[in-house]
Amino acid sequence: MSDVAVQIARRVLLPVSLLFAVMVGLGLLVTRVLTHTWPFTVEDGVNREFAGDRTPVWNDVSLVFSTLASTQMIVVVTVLAALVLRLVLHRWREPIFLCAAVTAQALVFFFTTMVIDRNRPTVEHMDASPPTSSFPSGHTSAATALYVGLAVLLALRARSTPAKVAWWSLLVLVPVGVALTRMYRGMHHPSDVVASFLNGGTCVAIMARAVLDKTLTWGRAKVSPLRPGDDVAPAAAPAGG
Repeated sequence: MSDVAVQIARRVLLPVSLLFAVMVGLGLLVTRVLTHTWPFTVEDGVNREFAGDRTPVWNDVSLVFSTLASTQMIVVVTVLAALVLRLVLHRWREPIFLCAAVTAQALVFFFTTMVIDRNRPTVEHMDASPPTSSFPSGHTSAATALYVGLAVLLALRARSTPAKVAWWSLLVLVPVGVALTRMYRGMHHPSDVVASFLNGGTCVAIMARAVLDKTLTWGRAKVSPLRPGDDVAPAAAPAGG
């Protein structure tokens, strides 16, 4: 097996497989083992509280956040962000990181819903229910991977601490807002969105370690360190002669 294949297996395939196992384990605990244990016994009450507090204004706000994390929007934003990163930075590391994080969370989400069968909350649903299980929340998971992934990249390139804090504060609010609105719209239980933070956030961490790690080597080539202000990857040394 080549060095590259070993690196991919060790840094990507194994961690993502372990994450999938953890997600399935959590799903089984929530749906079969701990259903009559606090705090899962109060989840229905939380969903009823959200449904009872609906207003026309918050309905519109929740629709905006829910749309930001729809499949179509996630795909469009991911592709556009990857293209901008490639054109601005003139390298593939950051676009690959972002696309890989979003793709990994989608695969873990999809296969988890194939194993875990959980009904949607017993309140009025404001959106059409997709055929997947309520556990975990695909919207929340995708938003976490995409917008937290962007926060990681922008914070790494920020030249001041206030700028780093601003990027994190702005972008992390998106998946938090998505999680709240998915519960508000009656589409997910609280434990669904909490598990989705784990899925999306872990995929960002896995891909950051696999792609952005300054000590990473792929075969013979060492990936150059990611430093604030680096716009172009260092040029290869000229051939001897």
